Amino acid sequence: MSNNFQIDSMDKKILEILTKNARKPYLDIARSCKVSGAAIHQRVERLMNAEIISGSQFNLSHKGMGYSTCAFIGIQVNLLTTKSHEEVYRKITQIPEIVECHHISGKYSLLIKIYTKDNEHLKNIIIEKIQSIQEIVSTETFISLQEGFIRQIPIIN
Repeated sequence: MSNNFQIDSMDKKILEILTKNARKPYLDIARSCKVSGAAIHQRVERLMNAEIISGSQFNLSHKGMGYSTCAFIGIQVNLLTTKSHEEVYRKITQIPEIVECHHISGKYSLLIKIYTKDNEHLKNIIIEKIQSIQEIVSTETFISLQEGFIRQIPIIN
């Protein structure tokens, strides 16, 4: 985002509407904002160009798809070479159950989020696919008991 980009009250209203329902038609948003549909389209394009909005997507329900276990795994990598880190990263991108990967500071090099069918499936992924990666020194798994909430960052400017 450009440091000079300013979000005004109209942008805030548009963002509030879109974060509640990204599929809301521009004409409905225009009616709520008392402007034309073209004005909303231009505003959304401007917000996208400023990298304030980064697309939209359908989110699959992990429970609806049969994935009942969510876990976070801290991965400690042998850091003798930067190639080790790159190799681990490349290999874990090949595991489809891993839905997020963060490069972090502290005890672990990577923190991943994984969805599995059940705890047995999780155990198999950890042992057969993650811990079998030669460059991984250790892992620590945190099973999520319940998702509290997920939300967008606040619209402040």
